[in-house]
Amino acid sequence: MSEYSGIRGTRVKYLASDPTLNSSTEGQVWYNSTEGTLKSLVQIKAWSSGGNLPSARSSLASLGTQTAALGAGGYAPSPVQTSTVEYNGFAWTAGGSLSTARETVVGAGFGIQTAGAVAGGNSPGGGTLSNTEEYNGTAWTAGGSLGNARYATGSAGTQTAGAIFGGNPSPANKNKTEEYNGAAWTAGGNLNSDQAYHTGCGLQTAALSFGGQLSTPTSPTYSSQTEEYNGTTWTVVNNMGTARYQLAGAGIQTHALAISGRNPGDVANTEEYDGTNWSNSTNVATATRLLGGCGASGSSAIKFGGFSPTLLNSTEEYVSSIDAYSPSVAAAWASGGNLNTARRGSGSGKNSQTLTAGLVFGGGGSPYPVIGVATEEYDGSSWTNGGSMNSPRYVLGGAGSQTAALGFGGYVYPPPSSSSATEEYNGSAWTSVNSLPEVRQAMSSFGTQTAAIAASGYNRPATSTFSTTVSYDGTNWTTLSAPSNVNTARTALSGSGTQTAGLATGGNTSPYRQTEEWDGSTWTTSNSTNDEHRNAGGSQLGIQTNAVICGSGPPNTGNTEKYDGTSWSTQPSMSTARYEVAGGGSGDSGFVAGGFASTGNTAATEEWTAGSPITPTGAQASTLTTS
Repeated sequence: MSEYSGIRGTRVKYLASDPTLNSSTEGQVWYNSTEGTLKSLVQIKAWSSGGNLPSARSSLASLGTQTAALGAGGYAPSPVQTSTVEYNGFAWTAGGSLSTARETVVGAGFGIQTAGAVAGGNSPGGGTLSNTEEYNGTAWTAGGSLGNARYATGSAGTQTAGAIFGGNPSPANKNKTEEYNGAAWTAGGNLNSDQAYHTGCGLQTAALSFGGQLSTPTSPTYSSQTEEYNGTTWTVVNNMGTARYQLAGAGIQTHALAISGRNPGDVANTEEYDGTNWSNSTNVATATRLLGGCGASGSSAIKFGGFSPTLLNSTEEYVSSIDAYSPSVAAAWASGGNLNTARRGSGSGKNSQTLTAGLVFGGGGSPYPVIGVATEEYDGSSWTNGGSMNSPRYVLGGAGSQTAALGFGGYVYPPPSSSSATEEYNGSAWTSVNSLPEVRQAMSSFGTQTAAIAASGYNRPATSTFSTTVSYDGTNWTTLSAPSNVNTARTALSGSGTQTAGLATGGNTSPYRQTEEWDGSTWTTSNSTNDEHRNAGGSQLGIQTNAVICGSGPPNTGNTEKYDGTSWSTQPSMSTARYEVAGGGSGDSGFVAGGFASTGNTAATEEWTAGSPITPTGAQASTLTTS
C-alpha cells in the first residue's frame, strides 16, 4: 500500500494547530492534535453567478479580465450588433457603440477593457468583415483591416500586439494567422490544422489555440487539438480531454481555461491547462455555446451570454484558488415598506441619512394640492409618522439626518408661490429658523443641518430661474458671490454631497443630463449622465465620488445611474418608474420613497444596494478524517 511520504516525498506533520495557510502550504497534509483531525490545503475550483447582461446575446466578441470584461456585437435583434457592454466584477453597463454592426464575432476580441480591439465577424446584412475597431474604454475608432476577411476566429494579445488565427469562411483562411501592431495587420505563421469556432488566449508571441471545428459545417469534426504559438510558428501540444467547438477561452499560454462549448450537444465541463496538460475542473452551471469568455489566467475567468437552447443573458465567474470566495453581488433595487401617505416632491436628508434611519417631509398631492407638513421616519422596514412641519410646501430642499434635518424653500399653494421658510428637525419636532435670502423651490440641496447648500432652482411667481448658490451655517443663510454660481441655471434638479464637495445633476433645462461638481467655492461641469433625469428632486444619494441618481419624468422612467467621481454608469432600474421622489443613504446603500408614477402619487419605497465583486475570504483547510 502506498504511503503519503512515498507519494509526496514528505511525512504527515503532527501539529498542535494549523500552519499558516498560504501557497507554500498548498498540497500539504498534517494532523491537528488539538482537534484530532487530519487536514490538507487544496485548491477550491468553482463557478458562481454574476450580474446579468442588459440583454441576451450570443456570438459576441469578448476580452478583458474577470473584474473588467467587455462584450461587443453579437447575434440578437438590433441594436445588439453594435452595442458594447462593460463588466466591473458584479454588473454590466453600456459602453460606446461599435461603428460597424457585427455578428459571429465570437473569438475576435483581444486586449483589455480600456484598450481593446475586435476584428472581422459577419455583417447582419450578409458578408464577412475584415475591418478592425479599437476601444479606449469609452469609444470605438477604426483600425487597420485584416488581410483575410473572416469570422469565428481565435485571438490573443493586446491592442498594439494582437493576433487573429483560423476562422471561416474560406478553407484558404482557416489556418492563417495575422498579427496586429495597433495600426496594420501582417501575416504570421500558419496553424497546423484548419480551424473555425475554436478559441484562443495569451499574447501575440505566446498564444494558445484550442478546440474548434475542423471541416465544413455539413460534416463537422469537433476538435480537441491544442497548439502553441511563439510569435513565428505554431506547435501541436497535448489535446484537451473533451473535443468541442463554439467554446470560450481565458488565461495565458501556461495557464488557460477551456469553457463550455458544443459536441454536438452543449458541453458543461471546464478544463484547465498548466502549460503541458489539460485537466478537468468543475462544470459551468449552464452548458453554453457561442458564448463570451475572458480572464487574466486560468484561475480567474468569466463566461457570459451565448446560446443554450435559447439566447442567454447570464454571467458566471470562475475561481481556482486555495482561498474561499464570497460570490459577487449584483446591484439591485428591492421593495421596502410603503409610506403612510402617498406623495411627491418631498424633502429628505439624502446622504446624511441611512437605509435604516430615513426621513421624508412635506410634499405634494395629486396633482398639486399640498400635503406639506407630514413627516415620516423609516427604520429599514416601515414608516412611522413624526412631528409635522410648521409650514406646508412641496418640491422643497432638504439636508441632514433623521434626528437633525433641515427643510427649506419649496412651493406653497394657494396662492401659487415659492417659499423662503427654513425649519430644523430634532427627531421629534420642527422649529422655524432664519429664512433663505429669497423665495426658492425645486433646487439642488445637500449637506447637514449645520452646513447645507442650496443651488439654482426656481422663483414663483416671478418665473425666474436662479444661478446663485446659498450656504447655511446652522444659523444664517449666505448668498455666495458670483464665482459660486452654477454654470447652467436650471430648475427641478437634484443634489447630494457635503457643503464642500457636492453634486448638482439633471433638471428641466437643456442640457437635461448636466452634472456639476461643487468644491466649496465653485461649480465645475463634469461628465453628463447617460439618461435624462428631469424633476429628479431627492432622487440623488451619496457623495461626490460615489453617488446614485434615479428616475425622471415626464415621461416616467426608473432609470438609475451611479457616479464614481468621474463618469456615470447605467445600473438596474427602479421597479416603479417615477419622478419627484425623496431619498436617503449612500451610493452603496439607500432608499427612495414616493414620487409621481403612471397611476398618480405613489407611496412605494425601494431600497438600493450597490453591487460588489467576487472577493476572497481566506484560505480554508479541508478535514480529511476525524479520529
